[in-house]
Amino acid sequence: MAVDAELNERLRAALDGIPCISEKPMMGATCFFHHGNMLGGADRSKTGERRFLFRVGPEGTAKALSRPGARPAERGARAMRGFVFVDPESCDARALEGWIDLAMDYVWALPAKAQPLKI
Repeated sequence: MAVDAELNERLRAALDGIPCISEKPMMGATCFFHHGNMLGGADRSKTGERRFLFRVGPEGTAKALSRPGARPAERGARAMRGFVFVDPESCDARALEGWIDLAMDYVWALPAKAQPLKI
């Protein structure tokens, strides 16, 4: 995986104004957190595929996969339960807000892990 600066900036701008958001590099990507819980991120796969990653929770996976451009998230041969990859070409500004809302619905209910740094 590799960092995708443009997708990171799109996600960063869409998250602007939401309190308690932080970010850090993880797994060769940039991940964004709410109260220390991963919300999502963006990267380029080893094959160069650009993609967003959103944490929707196990209960939200079926709903998420019904949306355009979504597919199950996998790292190698392992499924990332409760996460989906989203094709950025299927994710205009309005759709990106919808993905963030869906991820926040899940992450908001989780207990805070750490005091985040404001980005």
